[in-house]
Amino acid sequence: MNGPLSSATIIAALVLAVWYLLRAALDRAPSDPDLIAALALSALVVILVVVAVIGLFTDPRPADPTTFAGYLITTIAFVPTSVYLAKMEPTRWGSLILGIGCLVLPVLVLRLQQIASVTGA
Repeated sequence: MNGPLSSATIIAALVLAVWYLLRAALDRAPSDPDLIAALALSALVVILVVVAVIGLFTDPRPADPTTFAGYLITTIAFVPTSVYLAKMEPTRWGSLILGIGCLVLPVLVLRLQQIASVTGA
């Protein structure tokens, strides 16, 4: 997995998580720019996942490609799902949904890196 791209994704997700959780604490619903920022993060995640999929066809391959594929699907779907749910909940809880979604994303990216670093023999 691409180190700088993973780091950029993690940092962007954590910055947005702080912003969304602060908005939730201030009792503010997610605004349109908040949703657009989350979708921009999703675009960054799509790039990361494409790079990871390309890495599946080169050596070394992950020891457990099924688990790796499951994490890829979860990673690419997590933030858009959070945006969808936040849009359905136009209260402070929508901001909380986005904040938690952005907090989970770095864990998924780190887990992808961990699985990718264990190679099959």
